[in-house]
Amino acid sequence: MCAVGAVKGSDTTVIRTHPSARDGWWTMAEHPDEEAAMGEDGQAGAGWRGERPVVGVLHPGAMGAALGAALKASSGEVLWAAAGRSDATAKRAELADLVAVPDIAALARRCDLIVSICPPHAAFDTAARVADALADGAASARPPLYVDANAVSPATVRRIAGLFGPGRVVDGAVIGPPAWEPGRSVLWLSGQHAEAVAALFGGTPFAARTLGAEPGRASALKACFALQSKALPTIWALMERAARSAGVDAELRAELARNGLDLDERLSALSAKAGTTAWRWAGEMDEAAEAMAELGVPDGFSRAAAEVYRGMREGPAGHRPPG
Repeated sequence: MCAVGAVKGSDTTVIRTHPSARDGWWTMAEHPDEEAAMGEDGQAGAGWRGERPVVGVLHPGAMGAALGAALKASSGEVLWAAAGRSDATAKRAELADLVAVPDIAALARRCDLIVSICPPHAAFDTAARVADALADGAASARPPLYVDANAVSPATVRRIAGLFGPGRVVDGAVIGPPAWEPGRSVLWLSGQHAEAVAALFGGTPFAARTLGAEPGRASALKACFALQSKALPTIWALMERAARSAGVDAELRAELARNGLDLDERLSALSAKAGTTAWRWAGEMDEAAEAMAELGVPDGFSRAAAEVYRGMREGPAGHRPPG
């Protein structure tokens, strides 16, 4: 589909479409100073169509609902796509005062900014569905900014960026829990319009910080942090499994106790922390391993953690929730 024409002041910018590596599309201005014509890295440069952006959240799980609620004050409205989502998701969206639209195409048609926050294994497919909607003409000549706030590798972020075109993807990484009060969670952002996105979170429970214009830097930080927050705790499960296989688990517990460590207490803490998200953390650790390999450091620790979480996810506390 061809997109045409944008007028900013007295300058006319002609837009043409190009195929992406995935037969999607992206836009490139023939005007050599397109970003300057659109304004600096604020509302105009980011491409808001009104005074305040219309924001879409894919999808309002626990974190997505918190992000959507945080964006209410700075946006025209915050939308979510209802098709295929669970009753629990709909209830979270209602409590966060988000506005339902029928599907992703309807969301893409109306939004200036789309925030993707979904399980890591679904990040690329979610982006591809948005790109397909845009290719089918669901949006204006200038597509929305796409914030990928998922726990994925820098390589996955680059693949997602290839679906949308130059400057239209901002890499995001939340470190901390769903934020309903300040002081607990940071949203790291990198990409050409990272500052514009960060400004939307001013005065919200999410402290937004930027890492420059290169997508992937925020995800790299998240992958490094996850070695401590998610990979390291799995060492207790690996230790217990190995000792049990060797028939020395009682002796291991005794030696740990002699050093002031309670193995069962550590295992219980791991189980409680993973809770119903072990299946999701397995995917995050796979992505973290990809990041480590790309950075030239051993990726075995992250891969081992992924296997531990995969083993936990089938248990009664590790089922994959719908929606």
